[in-house]
Amino acid sequence: MNETTNEDLSHSLSDNSRRLVQTSHDRTQSSVYLSDHLYARVDTSNQLDTDDDCKPSNSACDTEVQDESGQHVFTCEVCNIKFGKASILKIHMHTHTGIRCKVCDKKFKHLSQFRIHMRIHTGEKPFSCKTCDKKFTQSSHLTTHMLIHTGERPFSCNFCDKKFTELGSLRKHMRIHTGERPFSCEVCDKKFTLLGNLNDHMRIHTGERPYSCKVCDKKFTRTFGLRHHMLIHTGEQPFSCKVCDKKFTKSSDLRRHMCRHTGERPFSCKVCDKKFTQSSTLRTHMHIHTGERPFSCKVCDKKFINSSHLKRHMSIHTVEPSL
Repeated sequence: MNETTNEDLSHSLSDNSRRLVQTSHDRTQSSVYLSDHLYARVDTSNQLDTDDDCKPSNSACDTEVQDESGQHVFTCEVCNIKFGKASILKIHMHTHTGIRCKVCDKKFKHLSQFRIHMRIHTGEKPFSCKTCDKKFTQSSHLTTHMLIHTGERPFSCNFCDKKFTELGSLRKHMRIHTGERPFSCEVCDKKFTLLGNLNDHMRIHTGERPYSCKVCDKKFTRTFGLRHHMLIHTGEQPFSCKVCDKKFTKSSDLRRHMCRHTGERPFSCKVCDKKFTQSSTLRTHMHIHTGERPFSCKVCDKKFINSSHLKRHMSIHTVEPSL
């Protein structure tokens, strides 16, 4: 059989070709989509493993029987669906055993998932934004991207009413309110809400500072630190309060400032219901309930709830004796 190209494959999988294969079981009709089965039969780059991973316990011919009309049928031993051809049964078995990508060895249960995954290796991006011409591997990614142009933010936080374009972004945001910190440092056991924050934190232990200021050559562990530092050289304060016109170098400083005007305290303690304007202040407050004292004096080993208490304490050790 001639080898099928990717272009031929995409045509064969169009909506017009999603024909149904009719099978019989005690004269009751059941259907499976032919397009998915056809795709499993095509391996354009030896990337779809159809032999080692997808063999049923018996060959397709071993399951051959005759139905009441005398026609030969081939039965799936897992789900008992019957097929008119042994080759179609063999392809169907992929839905039970999984399909393995020979490029990265990742496995997929459904051929549609495998088809999307292969675009990572081929670089194919069939879904294009008509506004900015950016391309995507999946239609769902294009749909999410379009929210940038429309300004729509369909996912809203129930605590502070902040809105997001993606559900994943909302879930990450919710950790601010729930206090969940699923990413933990293996060196000091400090926990983080985001994996990226953990990766940045690890540079404290490794000493790595990959981001350098081109003006004064100061180095930073995070791009955010470098961007904020550059404002010292430029004098720029891009975030402005619409109430009093005060300007800030960081958006977080502006948000914290706005709480003075609105009186909003979005971060609430679940133990005593005390409310705070900043998540960091809430975290520090929680030490009262947990008894944790994470800030230690290196001179006398006395421990404190927050860094400001430690700094005040350090004056005891630094006071010079009077003459």
